[in-house]
Amino acid sequence: MPARFKDLVVDANDHQALADWWCAALGYERRRTLGQPPRPPEWPVAVHHPRDAGPVIWFNPVPERKTSKNRVHFDVWGDTEEMLALGATLVRRRDERFEWDILADPEGNEFCVFTPQRETRFPGPAGIVR
Repeated sequence: MPARFKDLVVDANDHQALADWWCAALGYERRRTLGQPPRPPEWPVAVHHPRDAGPVIWFNPVPERKTSKNRVHFDVWGDTEEMLALGATLVRRRDERFEWDILADPEGNEFCVFTPQRETRFPGPAGIVR
């Protein structure tokens, strides 16, 4: 049986602040368990889309800083200027070769921003539309 995707995990120096930043950027919110006491602030933080329209993302505290290019990154549909206003930094603007901007979140994790477009649907195997 093949593995199944569960969650995405991001290491962060200030995992609380980075979780809040990505919540604002993606329209996510912190995942809370009803009837449970709040998690200690040093524990990892889970965030999710309020209508489960995306993966759960965990922000784990780590002591070391990011030192090189990400091996995994977010691709988002969005407005680059809005992301910059939230505190992202510009790494590279789109050009005639690339249709996306590359930004970095407040801890330097790079991500790509694509211009929102009308959803395109492509037939997949057995006629499944993706």
